[in-house]
Amino acid sequence: MDEEAGSALVPWIEGAALAIETLAVAIIVVIVTYATARYLIRMAARPRAPDLYEEYRARLGRGLLIGLEILVAADVVRTVALQPSLVNISVLGILVLVRTFLSWSLVVEIEGRWPWQSRKEATAED
Repeated sequence: MDEEAGSALVPWIEGAALAIETLAVAIIVVIVTYATARYLIRMAARPRAPDLYEEYRARLGRGLLIGLEILVAADVVRTVALQPSLVNISVLGILVLVRTFLSWSLVVEIEGRWPWQSRKEATAED
């Protein structure tokens, strides 16, 4: 690709990365708002329901998990397409590692098992 065509694509790629990040933030905000409203409404209707809090935590965790995955996609687009230097790719690798750790932590919180464990193994250990 020639220099002029590449520089013409930069604003489009930057806009795409920004749109992906905005989508991730919007998803997180909508899911947190929805989960909290649902929790409060159900809590008012049945204040002693035993699994309401666990359901709320699971909804929040799934929302954060989706948001994190989309943010990783935005980082990949921005780094690989716009600034593919060794330093930027190293920073991207560290970000992906941190977000992967967070995702695994959320899966463990939501499902009560390690991502590589089958559901049967996790329930047999309990």
